[in-house]
Amino acid sequence: MVYCRKFEGKTILLNGLKNKKFYHTREGQIAKNLTFNTSRYNQVKIYIMNIKYAHTNIITKDWKELARFYEIVFNCIAIPPIRNYQGEWLEKGTGVFNANLQGVQLRLPGYGDNGPTLEIYQYSEMINAERHLANQKGFGHIAFKVEDIAGVLAIALKNGASKIGELSEHHFDNSGVFRFIYISDPDGNIIELLNWS
Repeated sequence: MVYCRKFEGKTILLNGLKNKKFYHTREGQIAKNLTFNTSRYNQVKIYIMNIKYAHTNIITKDWKELARFYEIVFNCIAIPPIRNYQGEWLEKGTGVFNANLQGVQLRLPGYGDNGPTLEIYQYSEMINAERHLANQKGFGHIAFKVEDIAGVLAIALKNGASKIGELSEHHFDNSGVFRFIYISDPDGNIIELLNWS
């Protein structure tokens, strides 16, 4: 949602203002490229800004093993080539001194060739942190909608995952029955398995 007005000859974009005229767009566009007139404001032009979710990145101590876990359990597909990045450009963008990383991008199930990806990367120098918790500040979890939670859970556990919670379900009046469980991948990253019926 973007609210626009003309102020001293400049186009001003104001986000999130209440009780103003908003323009709603779909499919990741913040605003349409259009011009409008009102009695209160001068002619204003709104420009397109396309936004699209690109990827989720997981940093691990062994990218090959963790990528294999997601390929086996969730049918993710590796997108060649293997990434091997280093240099000043990487240091500058990441803020990591002497950054050097290697890994792979995985195509997520259900999205085809142009959907968001899951990056599994490994830095040459790693910082260890404590175990991730579901109510910890910051990144929480990734989620996969699966037809058979028990079946996927069994495969995940055989491939190094651990249960965090237990399988739970709740009936929502307007949406149906929601089932889910939190598990952790072999690195301790939290994954939600879920489905609706």
